[in-house]
Amino acid sequence: MTNDTIAAISTPLGEGGIAVIRVSGDGAVAAVESVFHGKSRLSQVATHTVHYGWIQDPATETRIDEVLVTVMRAPRSFTMEDVVEVSCHGGFISVKKVLDLLLEHDVRLAEPGEFTKRAYLNGRIDLSQAEAVIDLIRAKSDRAYKVAMKQSEGSLSKQIKALRHDLVELMAHIEVNIDYPEHDVEEMTNAFIKEKCTLAMDRIGQLLNTAQQGKILREGIVTAIIGKPNVGKSSLLNTLAQENRAIVTDIPGTTRDVIEEFVNVNGIPLKLLDTAGIRETSDIVEQIGVEKSRSALADADLILLVFNGAEELQPDEIALMDQLKDKQTIVIVNKLDLPQQLEMEQLTSRFPAERVVRMSLLEQQGIIDLEKAIASIFFSGQVESSDLTYVSNVRHISLLKKSNSSLKEAYQATEAFVPIDMVQIDIRNAWEFLGEIIGDSVGDSLIDQIFSQFCLGK
Repeated sequence: MTNDTIAAISTPLGEGGIAVIRVSGDGAVAAVESVFHGKSRLSQVATHTVHYGWIQDPATETRIDEVLVTVMRAPRSFTMEDVVEVSCHGGFISVKKVLDLLLEHDVRLAEPGEFTKRAYLNGRIDLSQAEAVIDLIRAKSDRAYKVAMKQSEGSLSKQIKALRHDLVELMAHIEVNIDYPEHDVEEMTNAFIKEKCTLAMDRIGQLLNTAQQGKILREGIVTAIIGKPNVGKSSLLNTLAQENRAIVTDIPGTTRDVIEEFVNVNGIPLKLLDTAGIRETSDIVEQIGVEKSRSALADADLILLVFNGAEELQPDEIALMDQLKDKQTIVIVNKLDLPQQLEMEQLTSRFPAERVVRMSLLEQQGIIDLEKAIASIFFSGQVESSDLTYVSNVRHISLLKKSNSSLKEAYQATEAFVPIDMVQIDIRNAWEFLGEIIGDSVGDSLIDQIFSQFCLGK
């Protein structure tokens, strides 16, 4: 681990009340002190204190900005290094001038995620906790934020470490029997190995059972709004987004392209795709929109199929229902406020009754029923307790599956009375896969890849 000093803007670029520039490393205090003018020298102040003053160019003695400087000395900082944060006025010019001035004093620009990477390399957090930081930043709902917060606090790490501890004890038991075979009772050893492997597989299985829900909370459900023109697709998007995101008119074919919007429905993040109405048309631009709609339909996790309840079903709508029978689909019968012409039996004969929702988007009726229908598909009727540790990271899910597979192979080898030194190889593989989750056994290239996904300044 290098001890050079890094700096980056930690707040979003643009106009704002304040902007924060973070500096970390052995020379952080000295670097900021060389351009800071206040009542006290930063090298002499106590840790975790805030100081008022000015950033000034020492070469020209020109004042750059009025600032507050926070000093946090190692190891009581996020990176476990000396950290200084400069709070200056928000805006492109003032922030850039302060940062450029700091970069002239033995400070280099931080790489994406380098502050969090240093926190990991210095032992403040493990790799799964570091990955939770980016989930906190990208959370699109309160529930997703709570899941990421629990992981950043180490909820998953604790379970992984407990599993690895049990597997270490199992491997130690096997080593004793290998070294002192005269004291080994083969049947007892095999029974012990199978018992421990079963317990470990059960605990991994419990974590994997949360994977689907965890990924949904982390990434959102890709949801395509499908239907003929002028049935209320754009009105549904606007209602769920609680803003006029899409143009709504009585003219069929208004939506020509796929409109994307993230919304939060009862704590469940949806990536909504409002599509062009699917119909035969001679309009070249609308034809392109229809093709995009069909592509969105194929890629979606959830389909919201919208019909106009004031009209009879058309043959192409019936064909569309038959096409979607094997996908996760909720049927929405819109315009409940008008005299109804649609025969509900045509819908309920193809889809379960609980997945057919009647709505009037004009009068805001049926929103709660739609929320319940979505929860029933992806969360068995409700989002799980906030106390549950969710596994949402694709890398973690893959490693848990590999670990589980190795334990299953160890169990089967034991049943086949394979020599226990061979069984131990599978158990060690399972232990190492779990170690990759928390960063105990990963290469530099993987670490670099993970932290490259972070934003600058984090």
